[in-house]
Amino acid sequence: MKIQNIAVFRILAVGLAGGLIFAFMDGLINANPLAQRLYAFYLPIVRESINAPLGMLFDLSAGIAMALLFVALKPAFPRGWANQGIAFGLLAWFFRVAMASASQVVMFRVPASAVAYALLTGLVEMIALGLLYGALLKLR
Repeated sequence: MKIQNIAVFRILAVGLAGGLIFAFMDGLINANPLAQRLYAFYLPIVRESINAPLGMLFDLSAGIAMALLFVALKPAFPRGWANQGIAFGLLAWFFRVAMASASQVVMFRVPASAVAYALLTGLVEMIALGLLYGALLKLR
């Protein structure tokens, strides 16, 4: 098997693993009792049930997309897998979590506690995923 094929396989495998971790962490972050209390203001517009297969598909797709982005942006990050992972996690956090939270604040009456929870848990989630990509995507 050529090195390029191995690299593509590795990126896809790590991306799928990242997507599974994404789904697991999203479940922990959004389905716990604290999150339920903080996000209770959404009850008038929330769905009665979730489409778990579609959610899983989105998380797996996001995991693969993030792995591809990590590899593409890796040369721009500081040396060392942990530094690269943290830098990528911070970048992902800004564009995924911070910008989404800012949009929520602009469009809805969101309690500050819910925004703070989303920002903090999203930061932990994105840094964890960044570290995963940094540790496992040590490609030439």
